Amino acid sequence: MNRYLLAVFAAGVWINLSEFIRNELLLKNTWVDGFKDIGLSFPSDPLNGAVWALWAFIFVAVLTLISTKFDVIVSTIISWSLGFVLLWVAVWNMGILPSGLLYWAVPWSFVEVYVAALIISRIVVQD
Repeated sequence: MNRYLLAVFAAGVWINLSEFIRNELLLKNTWVDGFKDIGLSFPSDPLNGAVWALWAFIFVAVLTLISTKFDVIVSTIISWSLGFVLLWVAVWNMGILPSGLLYWAVPWSFVEVYVAALIISRIVVQD
């Protein structure tokens, strides 16, 4: 398998696993309650999960491209800012960002992207 595809696959599995743990196991009640507070039901059907999995693999594909040009920490900062910070700004702007979520999500997601960048670096960057 091409090392770029392997990197996207491996880091994509990591991102999806981390997102699942954070959003489904740790913060699910925060999401559900936050949506309930604004009169909506939290979208948690399988198709919704599949779209988020696709988002993660697209995110990792872009992170892989960025990682070929920058070191791990710069790749992490650029990708995290574009993928997560902009997502939160959009969700906040739509009025559906649950209060208190970012206390967990900011550090967790940064470490998540950093580990993904390390995985990519180990697979793609050859000494």
